Amino acid sequence: MTQAKEKTHEFRAEVRKVLNILTHSLYTNREIFLRELISNASDALDKLRFRISRGEKPLAPDMPLEIRISIDKDKKLLTIADAGIGMNEGELAENLGTIAKSGSEEFLAQLNSVTPPRGEDAGEERPDAANIVGRFGIGFYSIFMVAEKVEVVSRPAFGEAVAHIWTSDGLGAYSVEPAGDGAPERGTVVKAYLKENAAEFLEKFRVESVIRNHSAFMPFPILLDGSRVNSEPALWLEPKFSIKKEQYDTFYKTLTYDAKEPLDALHLSVDAPVQFNALLFIPDGAQDFFGADRDFWGIDLYTRRVLIQRRNKDLIPEYLAFFKGVADTEDLPLNISRETLQENVLLRKINQVVVKQALNHLEKTARDNPEKYSRFWRLHGKIFKLGYHDFPNRERVSALLRFNSSSLDESDALTGLDDYMTRAPEGQKTFWYVSAPNREAARLNPHTERFRSKGIEVLYLYEPVDEFVMEGLGKYKEWDFKSVENAPDDALSTFEDKNEVSPKSVPLSEEEQNECAKLLDRMKDILGDKVREVRVSHRLENSPSVLVSPDGSMTSSMEKLLKVMQKDDSPSIKILEVNQNHPLLRAMLKIFRADPQDSLLVLMTRGLFDASLLLDGFISEPQALALRMNGLLTETAALYAEVRKL
Repeated sequence: MTQAKEKTHEFRAEVRKVLNILTHSLYTNREIFLRELISNASDALDKLRFRISRGEKPLAPDMPLEIRISIDKDKKLLTIADAGIGMNEGELAENLGTIAKSGSEEFLAQLNSVTPPRGEDAGEERPDAANIVGRFGIGFYSIFMVAEKVEVVSRPAFGEAVAHIWTSDGLGAYSVEPAGDGAPERGTVVKAYLKENAAEFLEKFRVESVIRNHSAFMPFPILLDGSRVNSEPALWLEPKFSIKKEQYDTFYKTLTYDAKEPLDALHLSVDAPVQFNALLFIPDGAQDFFGADRDFWGIDLYTRRVLIQRRNKDLIPEYLAFFKGVADTEDLPLNISRETLQENVLLRKINQVVVKQALNHLEKTARDNPEKYSRFWRLHGKIFKLGYHDFPNRERVSALLRFNSSSLDESDALTGLDDYMTRAPEGQKTFWYVSAPNREAARLNPHTERFRSKGIEVLYLYEPVDEFVMEGLGKYKEWDFKSVENAPDDALSTFEDKNEVSPKSVPLSEEEQNECAKLLDRMKDILGDKVREVRVSHRLENSPSVLVSPDGSMTSSMEKLLKVMQKDDSPSIKILEVNQNHPLLRAMLKIFRADPQDSLLVLMTRGLFDASLLLDGFISEPQALALRMNGLLTETAALYAEVRKL
C-alpha cells in the first residue's frame, strides 16, 4: 500500500466565495447536479472508448462501459460511478481543485449582479442554477448544493494505476490522498453525503425522474440500484435507413407521453450550414395553441444527448408549433445558459434549416398524399396559418393553405389557392372570400349572391385569424385577396351570368322608381341614426336587404373581432341596401303609396333592419327585437284575418 500522506489544499479566496454561493443561494433547480455528474461520467467513458478504438489496452478491460448510481438512505449517501478513463493524483487536483479557472473573477462579478446576498428578501427571484452552473464551467461543484461532504475516488485506466481520493466539504479546502481498500478497478466514483434538506435525492423515484428528464438518451447504460433507467436509444442519431416505423412510434410515445401514434415523422441529419440532428413528429391530435397550450410548444434542445432545455422556442417558429421532437448539436456548449441561448447564432441557423425542411416535408405530403395532408390541416391548420408572418417563406406557406369554398360539395372538403386558380374564369385575378361561423352561414350570406350568379368561387373562412391571414398575405402569384363584402359594384361587371338565382322581376316604371326613392327616404326617417343611409342595392339577388360598411375598408367579422377586444357590443352605423326587386320591397312600396305613415310600414322597416343586423352578426337589443317581431306578427295576422274575413 502506498504510504504517501494526505495533501490538504486551500481553495483560492474567490473559489470559496463561489462555493458559498453555490451552497446557499442557488436552490431553484438543484437536480441539475445529477445531470452534471452523469455527463462527466459519460465523457469519461467516451474518452476511454476512443483510446480503446486506437488499440490501447486499459486496466480491467472486461469491465462494462456503464454508469452506476446507488442510494444508501442510512448513510444519506448518493453514489455515481463510472468505468471510464479515470484520473490520477495530479488530474484530481487540477480538475477538481480549481473552479472556473479561466474566469473566476468574472463569474463572481456577474453572479453578484444577479444573486441577492444571504439575508435579503427571500421573495426576490433567484437565477436558475442550471444557467449559472452551465455558463461558467463549474458543473461538478453544483454537487455542493445538495452535499455536505463529497468524496471522489478515481483510478486511471492507463499509465500509473494508483487510485486516489479527493475529499472536500465545499467550505474552503480539499484533500488528495491515496485511496485505500474499496477503490474501483478503473474509473471514478463520486460519493455525495447529502444534506438534511436534500433528502429527496435519497428516494429512488426522485433520482429516476431526474435521469429520465435530463439524461435519458445517454450513450451508455445508466443503472440505478442495479436497474437500467435509460433503455431508449437516442434515435435521432441513428441512420434513417435503419429505423422502422415502429421504432419512431415508440420513441414518440416515450418522448411525449401521447397514447396515439404520430401522424408523421421528419428525421433530419444536417452537416451544412450547421451540423445538427433532429427528429420531429406531427401529432395525430390537435392542441389549443390559442388557449390553454399557448406556451406549451418548442423543440427539446440537446447537445451530445444531454438535455439543455425543454421546449426551446428559438429552434422553430410559432406557426410550426405543432411539431414535437428533439434537436441535438455538438457545436453548442454542454451547459450553455438560457441568456446565451437567446444570443446564439447557431440556434438561428438551425431554425432556418428546420423551417426549410419542414416546409419541404409538408409540400411533399400535400403533393403525394393529399388525404394525409387534409388530416394534418384539420388538426394543425389553425396554427400553421400564422406562417403569413414568415415573409421569406410567404409564397410557400400560401401554397400550403387550405380552405372550404363555394365550389366544393362537402363541408369538410378542402382546396388550395392553386386549385382555386385553375377553376377561375378567364380574367379573374382576385381570390374572393367571406368570413362566417360555418358553411351554411357563408352560403346564405347576402354578399355572396352575385358571385353565385356569375359562377365566381368564394373561399369560406371560419376562423377569426383567417382575415388577418388574407390581409397579411396581400398577394399570391400576383392575385389579390379581397372580401366579398368590400367588392365594388362593378367588380364582376366583366363576367357573364352563369346561374339564374331568382326569376327576374318586372322592372319598376319611372313613376314607381320615384316612389321607391321616397320610400327609401321614409325608411331612413324610421330608422333614424341606426343607419347612415338607405339605398338600392346592386349586389343582391335573393335577399331583401343587407348592411354595408360606408367606406368598405373593414368586414363585419373583422369589426366584431375588434369590438370584442375593445369590449364594445354596439353595432356600427352602416348603410342599409335593399333589393327593390324583392317581393317584400314591392309590398312595402304598395303600402307606402297607399299611406306613407302606415304603422305596418314602420314595423316592416324595423323588421327588415333587424334581419339585416342578425345576418351581420349583431344582436344588441334582443328584447326590443322580440317586441318588434311580435308586433309585426300581430299586424300581419290581423290583416290576414280581415282579408280572409275570418
